[in-house]
Amino acid sequence: QVQLVESGGGLVQAGGSLRLSCSASRRTFSSFTMGWFRQAPGKEREFVSDISWSDGGTNYADSVKGRFTISRDNAENTVYLQMNSLKPEDTAVYYCVASYSPYGGRAVREYDYWGQGTQVTVSS
Repeated sequence: QVQLVESGGGLVQAGGSLRLSCSASRRTFSSFTMGWFRQAPGKEREFVSDISWSDGGTNYADSVKGRFTISRDNAENTVYLQMNSLKPEDTAVYYCVASYSPYGGRAVREYDYWGQGTQVTVSS
């Protein structure tokens, strides 16, 4: 059992930045691969990024490469998503996710736990 709580969402103009945070249960955090998905209105839930607990390796969706950076601080039980050069297309609810696997994946079914989501809105 693990609880995930996202924070850091909000309203930002195109070209701006936000940093999302996800806090997780301490007893299990270091043994989970962590990641982020997002869902825009009328669209399917979409993979954004993940970070492995086994080697710290990261993966990104093509749409966010070079703009977003995922990181984790195991001592603080927190994973981050730094989002730069934001575009209106990035507007979505962003969900923190966790997997028992030492590696993640791009499919929703690969993850065991989900946060409640935090809204990111990028205006033109």
